[in-house]
Amino acid sequence: MLLIYTQHITPRLTFTLKQFFTRILGLEIQLTTKVEEFIAHNDIKLTYAKQSLGSEIFVRSCGLLSEQGINDVEINMDTWDGVPSFFNTRQTASLPFDVFAASFYLLSRYEEYLPHVKDEYDRFPAEESLAFKHGFLHLPLVDIWAYKFKDLLKEKYPELQFPTRKFEFISTVDVDMAYSYKHKGLLRGMGGMLRDITKLKFYGVWERIMVHFGFKKDPFDTFEDLLYFQKEYGVKTLFFFLVGDYSTYDKNISSKNAHYKSLIKSIADYAEVGIHPSYFTPTDESLMKKELMRLEAIVNRPIEKSRQHYLRISLPETYQNLVNLEVREDYTMGYAAHYGFRASTCTPFYFYDLDYEIQTPLKLFPFAVMDGTLCDYHQLSHKNAFEVISKLGKEVQKVDGTFITLFHNETLSNRGRWRRWRKLYIDIFKMFSEKK
Repeated sequence: MLLIYTQHITPRLTFTLKQFFTRILGLEIQLTTKVEEFIAHNDIKLTYAKQSLGSEIFVRSCGLLSEQGINDVEINMDTWDGVPSFFNTRQTASLPFDVFAASFYLLSRYEEYLPHVKDEYDRFPAEESLAFKHGFLHLPLVDIWAYKFKDLLKEKYPELQFPTRKFEFISTVDVDMAYSYKHKGLLRGMGGMLRDITKLKFYGVWERIMVHFGFKKDPFDTFEDLLYFQKEYGVKTLFFFLVGDYSTYDKNISSKNAHYKSLIKSIADYAEVGIHPSYFTPTDESLMKKELMRLEAIVNRPIEKSRQHYLRISLPETYQNLVNLEVREDYTMGYAAHYGFRASTCTPFYFYDLDYEIQTPLKLFPFAVMDGTLCDYHQLSHKNAFEVISKLGKEVQKVDGTFITLFHNETLSNRGRWRRWRKLYIDIFKMFSEKK
């Protein structure tokens, strides 16, 4: 057990140290404010304060973890052992910056509470983040810091044994639109047909007719393949279903449709499913509850996983609503326009509510890359997209973290802008599968 001396035990400090040492490094910790207890401790120990007590590992506190609320924070970037760092301390310590305050700043999404310019969908954009501005968005920096800190502990305590952490790959699939043509009703079907004719998309007209009469499979109906790949390669796959009412941004078929209900039930028999709350839910708890109850009624079980449609999060309201609705896991932590690690970690962590200064029961699973980010925002070919995904996955493997990707069922349609992306999806499974 690692004993940590600090002058003040705060919720911020407890949250950060448990994530850093217990969840990433696998070490049990105990905090103390008693100097006598700390000095008498003969096992591994470190001091987190303004001054060290002896020859133990010492991290100088910059004060952030003793504060409450949101304050102006001055950040000057530097490097530690070749990786970015901030909250540097000038006096002598075991490392040149307050690694715990820096980790808390990134994990709590402190910067998202500060004034910032939102994007067109009212989201916190990657360009406003510290990670983007200073070029470390592609790195799970908190995990890298933790692993470097592990080396410090090993050097100081050679007999110390760390449990083995295992790399995990999770594929997540958002079902924004279950079918391209089927089950949308007469008006939507006719409207789509007229739109294709107006735009001279004659292949679309032909394909729509073939699907309608059952001569061709709907191109978005890739669910059998997705379940097959999960089983074939042993990769955990999660499905997030949109069941909100039709709107400008929510265009799935009706949640009342018997075919859609049957699809959700069949997927839920073989994989875990979650709610994909619609565009207008981030600050509307009643609407989110309505959709959650819809999905629970379909699968006849509690829904504990969630990912916001359009990746729209309003901190802290969205996560507070999920906590109130007893959703246990959220998978929205990532950016739409850029790939990388929004919270600078590849380890699931609990939402820390800066409004109430508490760690909540809501566990956040950060994803690293989305198909639309690579194809639409960055306009990468499937080959270049695979290289990006491969590099991100290997960064996660270095720290034995959890690598999460976000795809859509339509991505495997292998048509239009998604041509050859089916192969990319399979190649990713082959690369990171436990069965390879």
